[in-house]
Amino acid sequence: MHQGEVREVQEWVQRESAVIETLLTEIRKVIVGQDYLLDRMMIGVLADGHLLLEGVPGLAKTLAVSSLASAVHAKFQRVQFTPDLLPADLTGTLIYNQKSGEFEPRKGPLFANFVLADEINRAPAKVQSALLEAMQERQVTIGDTTYPLPRPFLVLATQNPIEQEGTYPLPEAQVDRFMLKLKLDYPKPEEERQILDRMGGARQPEATPVLELEALLKAREAMHAIYVDDRIKDYAVRLVHATRAPKEHALDLEGLLQFGASPRATLALVAAARAHAFLRGRGFVTPEDVKAIGPDVLRHRLILSFEAEAESVTADEVVQRVFDAVEVP
Repeated sequence: MHQGEVREVQEWVQRESAVIETLLTEIRKVIVGQDYLLDRMMIGVLADGHLLLEGVPGLAKTLAVSSLASAVHAKFQRVQFTPDLLPADLTGTLIYNQKSGEFEPRKGPLFANFVLADEINRAPAKVQSALLEAMQERQVTIGDTTYPLPRPFLVLATQNPIEQEGTYPLPEAQVDRFMLKLKLDYPKPEEERQILDRMGGARQPEATPVLELEALLKAREAMHAIYVDDRIKDYAVRLVHATRAPKEHALDLEGLLQFGASPRATLALVAAARAHAFLRGRGFVTPEDVKAIGPDVLRHRLILSFEAEAESVTADEVVQRVFDAVEVP
């Protein structure tokens, strides 16, 4: 890419990222703080990746997603996952029509732009794998017919910390389908005070539509034009490779890792870094973008050994050590 092209992309990105800023301003009328959550939600929307949100109940996860759907003319569905949920409760089912004497599809809640899968780890494996097909293939099979899901299609799943009662851990293959896993924390005292002022009254603030879905898809096109240098691509590959062969990168993770990150992690790292650059109005990706988004892309893709768990070593600590060891371009 020569200088002129980079400048063109830069201007295009700045125009389109202003559109996303409008969207964020609208969502912030409802949501106090939670900048990290909103930023990563936008990265998911732009990079077409699903998000897994982990945190205790009451951190405005549901409110953030429903406000995003309200601020865009988009269809939003919330599914509360419970142990008795069936795959058909998500995908839909065939209903017999007496008039025509035929079975007709009744589409389930997955046929929406933004799907909030609440407490995903409370549902059994069969339901989780039905969601998995939809997330990966972006289609759903009802009976023997396959239906494409709308565009954009984004799953934001929340899970309670695993230690809680009645949870089924998500299978590794499923967790890998999530582009980012976010760890959410309690708000700061001053933010909590703002929440009290905003939410404690008789009228709750609501987000109103400020964008059409087409505008999001156009912003996505601009994001795909963002320049990624070969050295950045090599850096992403080295980071992921270091989780699989730590010794080659002079990393002492002896006995801590059972499995490293999959090739999907490399793709997610570059796509999310592009979206990160886009939100900052830049037409090119820097190593800082990769570093900023790295923990969210990698933390759920590393499978730690029993030894690591016995020593209370967390995936985040391992990711930090990988980033410290791998040379930045």
